[in-house]
Amino acid sequence: MNGRDLPQVWKDLASFPDYDALLARADEAYAAETVYPPRDLLFAALAALPPERVRCVILGQDPYHEPGQAMGLAFSVPEGCPLPPSLRNIFRERESDLGLSPRESGDLRSWAEQGVLLLNTVLTVPRGRAGGHKSLGWQAFTDAIIQGLSALSQPIAFILWGADAQKKESLCHSVHPRLILKAPHPSPLSSYRGFFGSRPFSQVNAFLSAYGADEINW
Repeated sequence: MNGRDLPQVWKDLASFPDYDALLARADEAYAAETVYPPRDLLFAALAALPPERVRCVILGQDPYHEPGQAMGLAFSVPEGCPLPPSLRNIFRERESDLGLSPRESGDLRSWAEQGVLLLNTVLTVPRGRAGGHKSLGWQAFTDAIIQGLSALSQPIAFILWGADAQKKESLCHSVHPRLILKAPHPSPLSSYRGFFGSRPFSQVNAFLSAYGADEINW
């Protein structure tokens, strides 16, 4: 999975004229300080699957900002990495929602392989400064990605966790089958405001099943 460059299929899907300028700003940030995810994984979420295979979008805020965590897929961490608090809460809700046993690995590539796009609204973050790249311009880029997906005909579920993700709700609507789920961010700071008990995993599977699509093995 080459996550360094934006795959052509996504360039074709999402019309974004400022792409080159945005990428130049991102590369300047990488050159100036430590930025996560590593540059080679910047577009890992989009490299993981083509648009026509997307069945669910989990939209977060920005990458983990501590060393060894961010891998270019929202909320995912490499095999063997201790689970960050947000991911622990996601797994806690997964267990409660689906009756599954606890999951130890935070590597969510198996979800991506099944058509789950793990996307942040902002794709980069400076080390130790959550939200530090909110002014870089990523939001307009991820707007274009969501708008491009909305034009596709396959059933797609959107899970919007947190205020930043929920700002994109209007872009998710379509004449095609869509499920839009909103909840507070799974961070410990907000998870008790309605994230727990929101049951997104079972709702996504019920939606996909209703339209004849395979359920996701969460």
